[in-house]
Amino acid sequence: MAIFSVSFRLTAVLAVLTTAVAAPAAEPGPRELVTGSRRILFLGDSITAAGQYVAFFDAWLATQGLPAPPVVINCGLPSETVSGLSEEGHAGGKFPRPDLAERLTRVLEIAKPDLVFACYGINCGIYEPFDESRFARYQQGYRDLKGAIEQRGAKFVVITPPFYDDQRAPKGFPYNAVLDRYSDWLLGQRKSGWTVIDLHGPMTAEVGRRRADQADFTFQPDGVHPNEAGHWFVASRLIEWCGDESSAGVGSPEEMLKVRGAPESLLPLVRQRMSVLRDAYVGAAGHKRPGVAKGLPIPEAEAQAAELSAKIGAEAAKSR
Repeated sequence: MAIFSVSFRLTAVLAVLTTAVAAPAAEPGPRELVTGSRRILFLGDSITAAGQYVAFFDAWLATQGLPAPPVVINCGLPSETVSGLSEEGHAGGKFPRPDLAERLTRVLEIAKPDLVFACYGINCGIYEPFDESRFARYQQGYRDLKGAIEQRGAKFVVITPPFYDDQRAPKGFPYNAVLDRYSDWLLGQRKSGWTVIDLHGPMTAEVGRRRADQADFTFQPDGVHPNEAGHWFVASRLIEWCGDESSAGVGSPEEMLKVRGAPESLLPLVRQRMSVLRDAYVGAAGHKRPGVAKGLPIPEAEAQAAELSAKIGAEAAKSR
């Protein structure tokens, strides 16, 4: 009987240990994925390059009380596509749209991210009616981007393309419907394990809701580039994805800071840091897009960013 009891207990212990070893580690949730990262890279076109939504999201990060907040690096580039396509006569024939693939390896090498957000699509349809060959190039571009990022051991998060305002910049056909197709494909990749934040659907719905009361409402006065309210809407989708619905549900980044108990004085410091790092990293990686400021050498930019981070940390501490 004693031998049976000892044998039974050993078997039970071994079973528990085997189960513990065999059980896969739980994937981190969105907030844990973001706050547990060391270096977060944003890729995109002129909307990302403008930087407001990136800075608003970074300001939210600064209120999280993290002992070592992630470094956020914005490497958005105006006019860029993930599809590698450009329309005839782009920019008055001065230059074709830059292709992310041309600079991607260099960006990843110098930014060294462990988490990458990417938002492409509004340029990738080339502002023309839906075309299967253009669509295929978009799909392949995103697959290649995902592969390159994950090959380096980083996590990849896709943001669906923003709304296109056909009311403000009509084309004779609904270009936002083209982006509907692009967005739907990205959302469908969730079945294959892609992490996808839906911006396009909620932004389209929000503009429609606002226009029920204000017919001329827009987030994008020129049809493409968001105003500050539009950039806040983009940032709020990222914040909501991270699980902070109370911060995401307010109407501006200033209100978000108030909800978080942080002073508004934090925001211009975060904007400045974003700009310094963006210009340095985009310039250092190199690209084929004329008219983009080169920025400081990265060591000088990092030194300025460190000084700004100390000030940001002091301002954020006022909320705790």
